[in-house]
Amino acid sequence: MYSSDTSASQTLRPPVKKKRDRTHYLYITVIAAVLLGIVVGLVLPDVGVALKPLGTGFVALIKMIIAPVIFCTIVLGVGSVAKAATVGKVGGLALLYFIVMSTFALAIGLVVGNVVQPGEGLDLANAHFDQSSLGAGGQESHGEGTAGFILGIIPTTMFSALTSGQILQTLLIALLVGFALQSMGAAGQPVLKAVGYLQAVVFKILSMIMWLAPIGAFGAIAAVVGATGMKAVFSLLGLMVAFYITCILFVVVVLGLILKLVSGVNIFKLMKYLGREYLLIFSTSSSEAALPRLIAKMEHLGVSKPVVGIVVPTGYSFNLDGTAIYLTMGALFVADAMGKPLQIGEQIALLVFMIIASKGAAGVTGAGIATLAAGLQSHRPDLLDGVDLIVGIDRFMSEARALTNFSGNAVATLVLGAWVKEVDKARVQRVLSGAEPFDETTLAVDPHASVTQSAPAGEVGATSTTGTPSTPPPAAH
Repeated sequence: MYSSDTSASQTLRPPVKKKRDRTHYLYITVIAAVLLGIVVGLVLPDVGVALKPLGTGFVALIKMIIAPVIFCTIVLGVGSVAKAATVGKVGGLALLYFIVMSTFALAIGLVVGNVVQPGEGLDLANAHFDQSSLGAGGQESHGEGTAGFILGIIPTTMFSALTSGQILQTLLIALLVGFALQSMGAAGQPVLKAVGYLQAVVFKILSMIMWLAPIGAFGAIAAVVGATGMKAVFSLLGLMVAFYITCILFVVVVLGLILKLVSGVNIFKLMKYLGREYLLIFSTSSSEAALPRLIAKMEHLGVSKPVVGIVVPTGYSFNLDGTAIYLTMGALFVADAMGKPLQIGEQIALLVFMIIASKGAAGVTGAGIATLAAGLQSHRPDLLDGVDLIVGIDRFMSEARALTNFSGNAVATLVLGAWVKEVDKARVQRVLSGAEPFDETTLAVDPHASVTQSAPAGEVGATSTTGTPSTPPPAAH
């Protein structure tokens, strides 16, 4: 009787409504704020310049969260490396491939940024933090040259690295903690799990800060347009166009060539096969929404389940080609716009930093901005205030970042599968030709729920695409 009453009540119970993804509203308000800022800057330039503290305050909030973001992602990222490296040949090849491709993407961003120079001519040299206001966040003096630079990386204490604002010090401590936990084996798992929970809190705070992005974008754009007129608008449009073209060429030419040479697959056929995933990513501005679908589709394509299970989740943390291009082009744009271009040595040092810091920069709204700010603060803190220039157009570039990241991971799965001979080439041809279409009914899983369970520690496990905190990944990640 009890069971029948229970089943009756379950039948009569109204269906649970899915929680709406509120980040779409954030996207719309950022667009409206940017347009309003342009209008205010053009019509009332003095008022626009006076609104600059809004952008400066938003950057200060981002700066506040940089150290814990870097610490959590690097500590958990080192754990991911350890896990991937233990699965044998596929894991080792995957990590090597991801490092090479991320470095190559960062280098492409530097090359394009140096050639195009969309920020040149804005001359916002006066729009920067007073060095005295940096306090402990500025570069401490430890002497001149290489020795002084190395000594500056060593913090006074382990915990001061997390509060001083010295990002290279935070990076050093995070690496030491990560490797220490890795060497502890099972004894270190509870601490790794605790860091996972801390990461969830940190990224939740970051997502809360990003809801102030419309205010920051409004103030920053109004101030820049008020000071420079339409020149700022054209510069920002130039950066966006250059970034989109670079991402398209990277996917079609670079990834397409690698895919063709290694597996014999045409990049356009693969993109057509993943058409629904591209639409999903474009509508959500996040590649993580398509993670479960990518796993299912690559297995259907003919790549063995073990290869897909290793490459795809690991790639979502370590193979962020679109984010890499964005980071270097964004840094060069800020430097040029403020009339303080980065020298070649500084660009190379920034590239090395971004190779490490970019791991885990995807999957959470605002993580790309935080990583960009971290890179500038670690090498040129006088450029940090220029990050507010990017805030206004960051959301416009997020689709290209996400689509490029997704394409890179799809190509990596096929390439690595072909290298270890774990791909059914005949099936690949049948599937891509349409002879064996993918059965959509096999995907009965809610992608937002699945992402938090499947994605690696460095990328997801912090928030779901709906913006709600998820359970941190297991310590084994």
